[in-house]
Amino acid sequence: MTTDARATAPAHAGRAGLLRLLGPAFVAAIAYVDPGNVAANLTAGAGYGYLLLWVLVAANGMAVLVQYLSAKLAVVSGSTLPEALRDRLGRKARLAYWAQAELVAIATDLAEVIGGAVALYLLFDLPLLVGGVITGIVSLLMLALHNRTGVRRFEAVIIGFLLVIVVGFVSSNFLSPPDPGEALAGLVPRFDGAETVLLAASMLGATVMPHAVYLHSAMARDHHGTVAARDTRRVLGATRIDVVAALVVAGLVNISMLLLAASALRGVEGTDTLEGAHAAVAAHLGTGAALLFAIGLLASGLASTSVGAYAGAVIMQGLLRIEVPLLLRRAVTLIPALVCLGIGVDPTRALVVSQVVLSFGIPFALIPLVRLTSSRDLMGEHANRPLTQVFAVVAVGLVVALNLALLYLTFFG
Repeated sequence: MTTDARATAPAHAGRAGLLRLLGPAFVAAIAYVDPGNVAANLTAGAGYGYLLLWVLVAANGMAVLVQYLSAKLAVVSGSTLPEALRDRLGRKARLAYWAQAELVAIATDLAEVIGGAVALYLLFDLPLLVGGVITGIVSLLMLALHNRTGVRRFEAVIIGFLLVIVVGFVSSNFLSPPDPGEALAGLVPRFDGAETVLLAASMLGATVMPHAVYLHSAMARDHHGTVAARDTRRVLGATRIDVVAALVVAGLVNISMLLLAASALRGVEGTDTLEGAHAAVAAHLGTGAALLFAIGLLASGLASTSVGAYAGAVIMQGLLRIEVPLLLRRAVTLIPALVCLGIGVDPTRALVVSQVVLSFGIPFALIPLVRLTSSRDLMGEHANRPLTQVFAVVAVGLVVALNLALLYLTFFG
């Protein structure tokens, strides 16, 4: 099965109603609310209160710009980001680039499968390894749905999971409202030692996710098909609405996680693990809130692992022209996560570290994306405007600077 669905996409997407043009960004947004986000945001809120709230706000703002550029590349050029890179890289550079992108995909899958396994443990007391296998099987079924019914049904199912995630994580803030003054203070950029830099990099990696950048270009291309020149502006306008709406939802979920931990779980023993956070939610907010928390985590794991497998296929097909069936790829990429679960690796720590790996992969996705979307040869009149280019360059610079600071503090701090 190919990830390029242009043959079955609507031939004149630009003439369709606005609602039919929406959807790709909501699938990409699942990557922004995966179990790695849960671990990173809860750890930051429980350990440091509102201190790192600014990281989430800044990262979400970057994500809006980045995801729009990714979709714009596909709408205007008809190519995914990996395909555009393949056409511009030599063989050795292409293989090296693919290797780091695959490492990012493996880290992503690790977070998502572990998150689903932890949720099944919390809900049904299943062993983590069994939960990981079940998470993998469900994701296989979801990808089979994609193969059988096409991209739009897959989008609808993923959006349904996103709604469950919203309810699961936002609802608890009504039971334990955050302190407005402290939350406002958390919008001032600052750190408090090396551990907060590590958490910031983890939160950034969990929010601006490299595989979501690659994936969104493919989802936009598959959803809209080949866009006629006369329809390009209309589709790009709908794409902006799609991206802003989807990432406002994702940002709300991420901020809610940190606010919940800062207001209800700060200083509570054991909240540095997902199991401990669940127990603390139950103790402080009741079993109903804890049930919604676990259901939200399960929906996050199941949806994001399917989306992650799709992204890995997009990367491999685009860069190497190797087309591995989605179901086979899903089965193979389950192995690292299941090994971690089988040997007893701490799930929450594995989630946080996986997000740091993702953070290091961000520049490899963002720098080429910014360069490609600023090229008039490729994008024509839709190339980035000067102000957009400035914001994009600043965003990439901030990501690189944060990662350099993380390296320095980790090894010398």
